[in-house]
Amino acid sequence: MRDDGPPHPPGEETRRSAHLPSLTTPLCRRLGVEVPVFQAPIGSAVSPELVAGVSRAGGLGMLALTWTPAGEIPRILDRVRELTERPFGANLVLDFPVADRLDACLEGGVPVISTFWGDPAGCTDRIRAAGAFHVHTVGSADEARHAADAGVDAVVAQGWEAGGHVRGLTATLPLVPAVVDAVSPLPVVAAGGIADGRGLAAALALGAQAGWMGTRFLAAAEARTHDIYRRRVVGARTEEAQYTGCFDGGWPNAPHRSLRNSTLASWEAAGSPLSARPGEGDIVARGADDAPYLRYQDAVPLAGMTGDVDAMALYAGQSAGLVRDVRPAAAIVARTVAEAKRAMLLEF
Repeated sequence: MRDDGPPHPPGEETRRSAHLPSLTTPLCRRLGVEVPVFQAPIGSAVSPELVAGVSRAGGLGMLALTWTPAGEIPRILDRVRELTERPFGANLVLDFPVADRLDACLEGGVPVISTFWGDPAGCTDRIRAAGAFHVHTVGSADEARHAADAGVDAVVAQGWEAGGHVRGLTATLPLVPAVVDAVSPLPVVAAGGIADGRGLAAALALGAQAGWMGTRFLAAAEARTHDIYRRRVVGARTEEAQYTGCFDGGWPNAPHRSLRNSTLASWEAAGSPLSARPGEGDIVARGADDAPYLRYQDAVPLAGMTGDVDAMALYAGQSAGLVRDVRPAAAIVARTVAEAKRAMLLEF
């Protein structure tokens, strides 16, 4: 496991940056959070403990509830609220039937609803009527304009270098200012390639009001990532995070970025076929409940899984090359904020 320098005592990042100016943005104030570090909804790797850890540290934690049965959502919300009284959010992918999950979130008083991969117009009124804040992820300026016209409260501009499912084809650096210009004064959150304070500072300089970090939180101590997956993220080089359509079982026609592994390599060697793929149908791993996971399935390795978990989807962005250790969520937030403050003041 790589190291990015000597360990810092708990809270040192906060103390070292206490004399620097606040990073609180208008969007932070509107949401009732202190710092512009928003944890991206990293699918089933999210845990209530991760969400609460980010929110307790002053950022915004985000549940991922698209594939969670609606009846289980109240229990998950209760668990988050046992751990923190701070604001948090819940993400739903609109490419799937999520109406009952949205109802459960709104009935449970989730203050921030994040949507992705679909038209937000169908749910904006419901979210607003419940008094929640609606943020929608986009991959282009045109998509951002449509979301703004639909009435969302903020947009996440997701650059092509992001991990997991990737909406557009434009990198974060040109995308964010284009989206800011397209929807101003609507708040914009920058996603894709942000894994430390330098990236956050760059996003704020581009006009974003927060950074949306996913890959970095895969290596949070509270994430549900399998240890093999976690080690792969920490040890990854930037170029190992490949944009592909390989892991489409359960979510077709949704390009994504994943670390190279045996499944991706054999599929590419066969010419990236859409059918009759090498090893298609193989059970490569089993969950803690003995549920089978197939090669090419849209599923990541989680704690408790057994088998060849390295052959599963290892979703991660190009920023994996900047992730060098495992830390508690609060320490990730504190260090990111401290680095951003120093970067913005050009302190060397």
